[in-house]
This record gives sequence, C-alpha cells and structure tokens, in this order.
Amino acid sequence: MSGEFEAAGTAIEGALIAKAVESEGGDAAGGHSGKCLNCEAPVTGSYCNNCGQPLHIHRSIGAFWHDILHGVLHFEGKFWRTLPLLAWKPGDLTRRYIRGQRARFISPMALFLFSVFMMFAVFSFLGDPFSGGNGLEADENINRGIMVQTADIKRQITEKEAELESAGAADPANDSEDQAKLRQELLDLKKGRNLLAAMTGADTPYPEVKLGDGAIKIGNFSDEEIDQLQTGLDDIQEGNVLNDDSSVSTGSKELDKSIRDGIKTINENPDLLLYKLKANGYKFAWLLIPISLPFVWLTLIGRRGYHFYDHAVFTTYSISFMSLLFITCAILAMIGVPQGIWVMLLVFYPPFHMYRQLRHAYKLSRIEALLRLSALLIFTVISMTLFFATLFAVGILG
Repeated sequence: MSGEFEAAGTAIEGALIAKAVESEGGDAAGGHSGKCLNCEAPVTGSYCNNCGQPLHIHRSIGAFWHDILHGVLHFEGKFWRTLPLLAWKPGDLTRRYIRGQRARFISPMALFLFSVFMMFAVFSFLGDPFSGGNGLEADENINRGIMVQTADIKRQITEKEAELESAGAADPANDSEDQAKLRQELLDLKKGRNLLAAMTGADTPYPEVKLGDGAIKIGNFSDEEIDQLQTGLDDIQEGNVLNDDSSVSTGSKELDKSIRDGIKTINENPDLLLYKLKANGYKFAWLLIPISLPFVWLTLIGRRGYHFYDHAVFTTYSISFMSLLFITCAILAMIGVPQGIWVMLLVFYPPFHMYRQLRHAYKLSRIEALLRLSALLIFTVISMTLFFATLFAVGILG
C-alpha cells in the first residue's frame, strides 16, 4: 500500500522540480535576428516576440552544466539578491515577490527545492552532526557495562545458589526469614540477568523467571544506566503487545494486516523505520506546504486583501529558510562551533524570523504581529506533528 504513496510522492516531487526549473523560453542564449527555431516566427532581436525563446541555441557540454546551475540552483544575481532578504527581511521579500518583482528573486518553490536537496546532500555527507559522536560513545559504554555486569551477576548467582544449598533450603515453604530473603535476592539477580540478555538480543538464561514489573537488581549499574535498561524493557514489552494480532483493528482486514506486518518489521529492525523516515522526509517534504497553508490562513484571518496565493508564498519562503537554517547549524556543529551558539540559533532565531516576516509581509503592528505569532507557533507545532505522523504512517505501512 505504501508503494502507491511513495510513487505519488515521487511523481509530485518530480512535477514540482520540472515546474521550478523549466524555463518558458527554452535553453538558449542570446542572438541577433532570424527565424525562431521553436515557432518559426521572425525574430528581430535576441528573443522571439511570439514564444519568448532566444534565437541562438547552444549545444556545448559547458552550457549544459550552466543550465543545471542556472535552472536548479540559480547561482546568479537573483540568488544573492534573495538570500540576504530571506535571512533578515523575509517580510519585504515576500511582499515584493507577491507584488510582481518575480525576475529579481528566486521563486519560493525553486528555493524550497534547493533547500530540500541541500539538506539531503548535507545530511547524507555528515550523518548526524549534532551528536558529535557522543551517542556512539554512550552506546559503547553501555555495551561494555553490560558485559562487565553480566559477568558480575553470574558470579553473584553462583554464590547465592551455593549459600542456599549450604543452608539446606530445598523447600521454599519451609524457608526461614533469612532464607526467604536470600531466595528473593537470587530471584532479583536472575531477573537482572534476563534483562541484560534481552537488551543484547541473546536468549534469556532463566526463561522460567519472568521480568515483571518493579525494581530489578542489576549488579553495580548506576541509577541512570538502570533507567535506560528499564526503558529498553518497556520497549520490548510494548513491542510484544504490538505484535499481537488482536492489538490492531481498523475495520479493514487488509489494512490491519499491513499495519501488523509493518509493526512486526519495525520491531525486528528499528533502524529500518529511521531510514524510512529520513527517505520519506525528503520525498514528501512538499507536504509541509499544503499542511501549513490552512494554518497560515487561520493565523491571518481578518486581514483583508490577501489571498491563498499570498499565504503560499509566505509559507514556502518560511519553510525554505528554516531548512537552510537547520543546514547551517548542522555545518556549524560539524566544524566544532560551540554548541551554545548553534543551539541559540535553532531555538531563538526561527520565532524572530517568523515575527519579522509576519509583520512586514502583512503590514501588522508590533502588538498584532506578536499576537498572531503566538498562534502561528502553535499551528507550526500542529503542522509538524501532522507531517511526522504522515511519515510514520507511510513508514509503518511500508
């Protein structure tokens, strides 16, 4: 079922690319006079007055790569005219583009596609630049700790079993208080041993001992490490519930089966879900625009003289900038810029940017812009939630 969704996403993405980069005048350079090669109308200048195609048609490989840069990335005057305004005066850029200054600036959709492809390229190259390797080191430390504690628990279990045997406590019903306490300690150790085995994907050495709820004794692990392991236990237990055929019921047997199969696959390979979220994130990034557009309209409700087209330009420029800001912060993190700097950029600059774009694009007073910004921030959270829920659903159904 997700194949149709992904095909639709790819088709729409391709159509947007074609619309953004295709020039109505064709792929030619300037000429002088002659006959138009496209519509055969007489041409008295460099461009056809009938269809707009330039008279001279280039056929060199260098010109081909120039077309790629020109059409896709817009590395020309308009690129450098657009970016400074987008970063510092987004409201002016939005208003000027809406009013008709189209040739001076990169179109919102072309800039949006550029930011999406840049994000794909940067994160494909950098991986996860925000982790700084700390996540990997933490995982290695946990794995090393699990190995050490597993050996320690094995030793303690052997000692407790020897103590019980020497005490002659063969029948739990006849245990003394000390023997009952000793038996409970042994049970807790076996629970901890089972949990460590489950976290490493190994078979549980004591299948007759159920993990259950409550605290588990796990050698000399710190409280923080035990919390992490207990969280892993909760995930395992939740996964077992999700794998139950009776846990999914939508009224459609086919959809139920697709969801159960998807959940089972994700439980067996959690990294697959992360990969699908990333891949679908680029493929369905355009969904952010139609998802956000109604909320922008709600934010500006009551402002007369503005249309959905205006809100679409506002939305697309805003999303493009946020993507470029995210890419910039990723690069800053990669080259070792102090975390406080790029974290402040990620946290504080987006609402400031949205405020400036709202105020100047729609000619709002400071107070009105702040009030509408509050609503827009709430709607932004809702839009992102809907977007990621869609990606998650597509990933599960895949």
